[in-house]
This record gives sequence, C-alpha cells and structure tokens, in this order.
Amino acid sequence: MSDYGLFLAKVVTLMVAIMAVVGFIVASAQRGAGKEKGRIVVTRLNDRYEEIQHVLREAVLEEKDLKALEKQKKKEEKESKKQKKSSGDKTASDERKPRVYVLDFEGDMKASATADLREAITAVLSLAEPRDEVVVRLESPGGLVHAYGLAASQLARITQKNIPLTVCVDKVAASGGYMMACVANKIVSAPFAVIGSIGVVAQLPNFHKVLKKHDVEYDIFTAGEYKRTVTMLGENTEKGRKKFIEDLEDTHELFKDFIREHRPSVEVDSVATGEIWFGRRALEKKLVDAIATSDEYLTDLYSRAEIVAVHYEQKKSIQDRLGMAAAKALEASATRLLGYLTQRYKV
Repeated sequence: MSDYGLFLAKVVTLMVAIMAVVGFIVASAQRGAGKEKGRIVVTRLNDRYEEIQHVLREAVLEEKDLKALEKQKKKEEKESKKQKKSSGDKTASDERKPRVYVLDFEGDMKASATADLREAITAVLSLAEPRDEVVVRLESPGGLVHAYGLAASQLARITQKNIPLTVCVDKVAASGGYMMACVANKIVSAPFAVIGSIGVVAQLPNFHKVLKKHDVEYDIFTAGEYKRTVTMLGENTEKGRKKFIEDLEDTHELFKDFIREHRPSVEVDSVATGEIWFGRRALEKKLVDAIATSDEYLTDLYSRAEIVAVHYEQKKSIQDRLGMAAAKALEASATRLLGYLTQRYKV
C-alpha cells in the first residue's frame, strides 16, 4: 500500500505539472491574440560596412598605418564639424546625408512576402523624403497574376510619393517578378540574373478519359455561360478551351500595357514573347538600366548616404517557437547520431 500511494502521488504530480504547462501556453496565446503580430526591424548597414573595414585593416595593415588612418579620419570628422558650424543658416534636416532604405522581397508562387513588404513600405513612407532612395532587393520567378499585381501596387506607393525607387536583381526577376521590378525608376541587374518572361501560362491535367474508362460519371453544374471553361475531371469542350485562351490573351495584353506604362523605352512587342534574358542581354533590350550586383550598388552609396535595412519580422506564436525548438533538437540529435555512426563505422 505504501508503494502504491507513492506511485499515485507521482502520477498526480506529473498530471498537475502537464496541466500547468498547457494552461500557461493557452493563456499566453490568448494574451497575444489581440496584439501586433510582428515588428519593424531596422539595421544600419553603414555600421556593418565600417566593422568589416575595421576588422580587415587590423588584420592586414601595420600599426603605424592604422594610426595614420585613424588620424586622417579624425581630421576629416573635425573638418566636417567645422563646415556644419559655419553653415548656421541650414537646419539639421538640411545637413543630414540622404538615406537609402533597403527592403527585401523573396517571391513564391503566391507572392506571400507581400504582407511583410507592405508593412515595411508603410514604415519607410512615414519618414522618407524625395531626396532619399528606396532600394528593393528582389528575387522572384513569378506566380499568380493577382498576387504579383498587388505586390507591384505596393511598390508603386513609393514612386507615387516622388521617392526614387531602385530594384536590384541578383538572381531572377521573371514574369510577376519583372512586373514588380518595372515599377521602379531604375532596375539594376547582376550580369547573369534572369530577366523577362513577359507572358502568361496556365496548365492543368484532365482525367476525364481515365474516369470514363472506369465508368465514373462526373457532373458539374454552373449558372453563367463561362462560369467554368475548363476542368480537371469533366470533358472540356472546344468552346470552353477557346474562351480560356481568350482570357489568357487578355491577361497578356494587360501585362504588356503595364510594361509600356512604366518602361516606355522598351519595345514591348519584341520582348513580350515569354522568353527570358540574362542581365547583359536584358540591358540591350532596355529591360534593365544598369549591370551590377546589389552589394556593388549599395557599397557605392556607402560613403555619401546613410543606408538602413528595413524589414517586417513576423511575431512567432508559442506553438511555432516550440515547434522550431523541437525541430532544432531533433536536427541536433540526428547530427550527433550521424557523427557517432561515421566515427564508429567509418561510413
């Protein structure tokens, strides 16, 4: 009986502990339900560049050269302060360097990053002035028309405020990605970045013959002549296919008109074939304005502008954090096991 009582006490204690943890998680989730789901994170890239330079100089230069550089820097800072003092008629706002706000967009089929981009743009527009610049590092192979149309409209908010917008493409800006890019005042492409694909595509399998072979009937009921033009399971008619293609052609025309509006220098009919071009060829077609990587473009601005990276960071729920912690623990365990097996069995 003594052993049983001790066992029962342990079980009750364990159950109470589990219920307390679950209650804490639920209460925390409810407390955070009405709060903001994320926050704006700002990073000064000038500090990062200066830190890189400082580390490299310390590793490469001799002590006397380092001292000479520090002396020169102090002298320049002193001269700069003196100039600011002498120009007493200027306000602090007039004296500041132009700011470059750096945003990132990594696109998928649904342009899921649009929500975060919207928040970052809203934050930037609350402070940016026409003498500043917004640089968007954009990577996207394209996706859904309406999703990328919305993403492009978000970028248009910047140019509508007369703030210069530059889009840098290091890898790919095709189809919907290029739709976004062409909103910018300037497009900078890496030499081998993929640009273009000004076209529209839709594809779907049709299993009607398979179903028919197995005596399976598939009925679809619609109200409206073109409510459903083609389907995956029903028998597609020539009339339905024709209407579907007409819709694709109309979307393509809208895409071309969008390019004409934002990049009038482009011969749209010659490039709206669905083809892609690498950066240098895209420059010849006037699809982009300059050849450079985003790093090259930003470091060139470093000495004369204050560069800040702005992004919206989604707030992770407790469930997400617990899931990530479990995934990391599992990954660490698997890595340790693999290391042990490699060492033990020489595999």
